[in-house]
Amino acid sequence: MSAVHALASMTWPAVRALPLARTVAVLPTGAIEAHGPHLPLATDVIIAEAMARAGAARLAARGLDVVVLPALTTAPAPFASRHAGTIDVPPEATTIIVTGMLRSLAAHGIRMLAIANAHHDPAHVAAIRRAVDEAEASGGDAMVVFPDLTRRRWAERLTAEFQSGACHAGRYEGSIVLAERPDLVRTDVMSTLPANPRSLVDAIRDGCATFADAGGPDAYFGFPAEATADEGRAIVGVLGDILADAVEVALAGRGAAP
Repeated sequence: MSAVHALASMTWPAVRALPLARTVAVLPTGAIEAHGPHLPLATDVIIAEAMARAGAARLAARGLDVVVLPALTTAPAPFASRHAGTIDVPPEATTIIVTGMLRSLAAHGIRMLAIANAHHDPAHVAAIRRAVDEAEASGGDAMVVFPDLTRRRWAERLTAEFQSGACHAGRYEGSIVLAERPDLVRTDVMSTLPANPRSLVDAIRDGCATFADAGGPDAYFGFPAEATADEGRAIVGVLGDILADAVEVALAGRGAAP
């Protein structure tokens, strides 16, 4: 019977006993960075872990075993780097870690690594894309599946705020954290924050390199006061569907549909 496993909690014989040809590893990826005066620095990690859990449950229901890896919590975060508490690491570190994880997992028979990413700084997204490209260029059968939420194919399934680009620590992210970790949300602050509808997508296109440059000196964009836990739970469900669908497409592409 297919199941979801937390890799770090398993023994090595238990991993060896998995039906490895039908096992997918899921890596949540986020960052420790500023998310306004109301959300925790680990917001992206919380969202990525929620996406990973939801996607893993759906994949198990489709007949696959899933091992969820510990989250990758550090990443390039230049947009937030001027805000206290943000940890900004070199982009190549992300690429090296993702490709190294894939190589290690593949050596033991798990040849698909799916990325549940919730950190959309362009430097981080590019680093994951390089890992995907390197896996493809290696010529082996191991692969990285990356449903990049900055691409229209996936973004159009998410909320209007997310699609607008004004979605850092706003209604979209605030709703998910309210659903997952309400104890970490400064709701007293969140409820008083004015809307900031400036689009980060447009700002990046215009050459902005920090949140302040993009018009978000307090490290938030969007409509934080409108966030609700109910919307957060609905978004997590969509994120899980996206991850599961991306894996299914990848499996079908190599003739191994669930």
